[in-house]
Amino acid sequence: MFSPLAPPTIMFAIIPVSGAETSIIPVVAGETSLLRVINAAMNAELFVSLAGHKMTVVAADAMYTTDVLVTAHAAPGRYYLAARAYVSAQGVTFDNTTATAIFQYKNAPGGCSAAALKGPAGLSRASSGNHHHPPGHNKGPAPMLPKLPAYNDTNTATVFSDSIRSPAPVKIPHPVTQEVFTTIGFGLFSCRPGPFCQGPNNTRFGASMNNISFQLPNTISLLQAHYHHLPGVFTLDFPPRPPLVFNFTSTKIPRALWEPERATKLYRVKYGDVVQIVFQDTGIFVAEEHPMHIHGYHFYVLATGFGNYDPRRDEAKFNLVDPPSRNTIGVPVGGWAVVRFVADNPGVWLVHCHIDAHLTGGLAMALVVEDGKTELEATMPPPYDLPVCPHH
Repeated sequence: MFSPLAPPTIMFAIIPVSGAETSIIPVVAGETSLLRVINAAMNAELFVSLAGHKMTVVAADAMYTTDVLVTAHAAPGRYYLAARAYVSAQGVTFDNTTATAIFQYKNAPGGCSAAALKGPAGLSRASSGNHHHPPGHNKGPAPMLPKLPAYNDTNTATVFSDSIRSPAPVKIPHPVTQEVFTTIGFGLFSCRPGPFCQGPNNTRFGASMNNISFQLPNTISLLQAHYHHLPGVFTLDFPPRPPLVFNFTSTKIPRALWEPERATKLYRVKYGDVVQIVFQDTGIFVAEEHPMHIHGYHFYVLATGFGNYDPRRDEAKFNLVDPPSRNTIGVPVGGWAVVRFVADNPGVWLVHCHIDAHLTGGLAMALVVEDGKTELEATMPPPYDLPVCPHH
């Protein structure tokens, strides 16, 4: 059993989403294991469930990495660990594959013998396509399947995210000295008909924050340009408020608001500032949950909600006692999230949606955190062997 003197077994949950192989995770009855579940998908958030067992979340470093404790207290056997997509947007195509691994008790009927599964955290492979089994494997009953939420079960996703708290009261940074209110969402760019112009009415997909579709430079990094004071790479005029206020979560947003501006606009922050960011989803094209990630920082998630954020109403919902510390927060579909942190890590830090297609579409911006007063509060110089970006 798990105790301070007997730390839990640490295992990575590997759930293949393609090919014929299925991972087997060996466990011993009565032992507690720490599963580190990593979402390696590029364009999807995932529901994960383990048949016949309870999973206790003990860490959530990001939307794509969650640590859970599992005690092997069920009847010895084989149990599926399963994952499938959570899709919050309506009317979009997605991969509805249910990926699985097998949580297998040693010496269970139909499982592997203890000798064949040496070590507390080894991973064996069994092919689900040709039924080739590892040495020591015996034929037996099929693994038990878990119950997974429906692919569009926003309520379950929201209840789970809102239930995560810090294990004890924390000191919330205050007062706020820099506040950014930014819309996040999609848009469409006009384009000439062709293979890269597949949207409706001669358009292609785009995304933006505060109507700025972020363009990464292709000859030098943002940090290099900032450190060496190189002009012409970016500007420092990212708007801290939406350029135009409208009913952000309406499903009938005028088409004139659908095309964002392409630019590389950054936002300047003084060292030591207490920064609060409000992420507001929009209904442009389609509303969707966006896992927003900030490089270089962890932040406190003070609150999330649905609809348009209203500080006069919604600040009363802030958790100022034990909010979770995260580096990624799922902004609810058609909703908002408020995060807060101290800007004590100088440099250039990307803020972006962790769904890859949204990032490349422009759903990003960057913070320029100025140097402090001492050497330890200054941006580190680039290493001497830093690769040079090729010129195009």
